[in-house]
Amino acid sequence: MNGEAMKRIAVLASGRGSNFQAVIDAIAIGEIPAVCCGLVTDNPSAYAITRAEEAGIPVFIVDFTACPSKEAYEQALLAVLRSLGADLYILAGYMRIVGTGIVHELKGRMINIHPALLPSFPGLHAQRQALDYGVKVSGCTVHFVDEGMDTGPIIVQTCVPVMEGDDEESLAGRILEKEHRCLPAAIRLFCEGRLEIRDRRVFILPKPGNPSVGSRRIP
Repeated sequence: MNGEAMKRIAVLASGRGSNFQAVIDAIAIGEIPAVCCGLVTDNPSAYAITRAEEAGIPVFIVDFTACPSKEAYEQALLAVLRSLGADLYILAGYMRIVGTGIVHELKGRMINIHPALLPSFPGLHAQRQALDYGVKVSGCTVHFVDEGMDTGPIIVQTCVPVMEGDDEESLAGRILEKEHRCLPAAIRLFCEGRLEIRDRRVFILPKPGNPSVGSRRIP
């Protein structure tokens, strides 16, 4: 990175961690110029833990069920996130709403991957929502996290056609393939210092030494 210190990223995941694995793989082959300083999970049984252990990434379990209240959980989670000192925090299948205190502290340094073309179909069961509505195109979105439900500034999006006969599982599977490409791409842009938020829009800045490429808004 032109002599600059390598960026530190941390991932929050609650389940299988397939997007986490995509990030691990992208770091390993040099597509993401960063080191992963930790996996944070609310689920002691998450398979993402196994992925982290196999990759030699520290694991931090903040078990929601072991906390006396949501507020206590948020305080414990924030303490762990602070201790990691990451440049970027990535919600990759993290199934809990992040509290406003955490969002405020990490503003512009936390991103999320969502299996729909936001602002359509935020929240849970996005693929089911898309099928119920009868859309012809779905997809995935990587966005900065704000105080709303999947409402933050959009970094990248990829389209996935909805096929005749699709069910929730088949559509989710095809979208997930795109997620595995979109999330590492967005992380790379952040780590290269090429993302700029202006109001609600995210612009990609040109690579250093390539002034012929102007800033542009992510479609």
